[in-house]
Amino acid sequence: MTLPVFPSQRAPVYKDVPDEKWNDWRWQLSHRLNSTADFETILELTESEKRALSSKNLFRVDITPYFVSLIDPQDPHDPIRRQVIPTEKEIIPYTGMMEDSLAEDQHSPVPGLVHRYPDRVLMLITTQCASYCRYCTRGRIVGDPSATFSQEEFDMQIAYLERTPQVRDVLLSGGDPLVLAPKLLERLLTRLQAIPHIEIVRIGSRVPVFMPMRITDELCSMLRKYHPLWLNIHVNHPNEITAELAQACARLADAGIPLGNQSVLLAGINDCVHIQRKLVQDLVRIRVRPYYLYQCDLVEGAGHFRTPVSKGIEIIEGLRGHTTGFAVPTFVVDAPGGGGKIPVMPNYLISSSDHKIVLRNYEGFITTYEEPLEYHAHDSKKCKFCQKKKLERGQAGVAGLLDGERMFIKPEGFDQLHIRGGEKHRLRQKTKKWEPLGIGPGEIDTGEIDK
Repeated sequence: MTLPVFPSQRAPVYKDVPDEKWNDWRWQLSHRLNSTADFETILELTESEKRALSSKNLFRVDITPYFVSLIDPQDPHDPIRRQVIPTEKEIIPYTGMMEDSLAEDQHSPVPGLVHRYPDRVLMLITTQCASYCRYCTRGRIVGDPSATFSQEEFDMQIAYLERTPQVRDVLLSGGDPLVLAPKLLERLLTRLQAIPHIEIVRIGSRVPVFMPMRITDELCSMLRKYHPLWLNIHVNHPNEITAELAQACARLADAGIPLGNQSVLLAGINDCVHIQRKLVQDLVRIRVRPYYLYQCDLVEGAGHFRTPVSKGIEIIEGLRGHTTGFAVPTFVVDAPGGGGKIPVMPNYLISSSDHKIVLRNYEGFITTYEEPLEYHAHDSKKCKFCQKKKLERGQAGVAGLLDGERMFIKPEGFDQLHIRGGEKHRLRQKTKKWEPLGIGPGEIDTGEIDK
């Protein structure tokens, strides 16, 4: 088996920088490019880019010398350039645009902590990144040094986790956790590890992509002390996969850290099934499993990056069956308003009956699967896992309907609407007659309904 060979390049302006400096992540951070003059040492800016860089209230611009070196200076549509150098299209509002499209702030019980799903939380621990993506979901806070989190807020986050035993999974994000001072990051990991009900910690980071020299042996030695620890990186285009990134991922993987990739579907950058196939295949070669492909969020400044959702479905259609199964990411729409990630995919189930389903494969081959004539349903009353879940009574959603915990899910204000302003009368006094006596595998309530 041949080892992957990926390019390594350095912009001409940096050719005389000693390797010792170039490979120092602190040097990379302190020499980021952020002005018209900076960028013109690397490439010729378009008029749109110049106008954007000179405009007020622009989302922060900062790009590491390493990452800017990956841009083809002769190509104004270079896929890396379009991700990190602003154009005046960022200033144009569009239908559906929101400041906080995922309603994260509405699901934040304490500053920096987002508790959207029953058993896991998002923990924002910094507002700073190595470089700044122009389509950033958290542009409302990310990049602003004055919006960073204090020690008091860290303490509030930890205190919330300590008193919330249903949380078993913590995702560290921001900003980018790997730009934190190493001692501060380790202190947070230590405090999380001390909470008995937290089973795993995940880190979301684009540092290995923007600044792979940050992934040192020392950092990996520190991280491996806090297993089970997972890490998701963020690569959008095959041009971002270099010898340096491959080496950084090898260090992390060798430290026992499972790696995943989260990419965003971006118009003019990776909205092509052939680009996506090359991307996912290159990722698995460096031991990174494609995890999510996100539909671009409805955030300010990102209108020109958006594609129709159907483009994502088309891409999955061109990946499923055409490449390794575990190299196919899940295409998701992170629901505006805070509904969480909703998977969207081609329809492979054509039809179904009480004994047979009709399926198609990626080639259009249509087949049937015969359902069992006799199936004895799982007995939830004898299952300790079902009984334990029933006691917890979390955010069950549709799964709760299937589990027999409830019979329906009603929109807010549903009951008030259907009263139609009428008075309470004798036929409506017994409110419990509209409650199920016992559904699905649950116990049947044989007690008195109303006395």
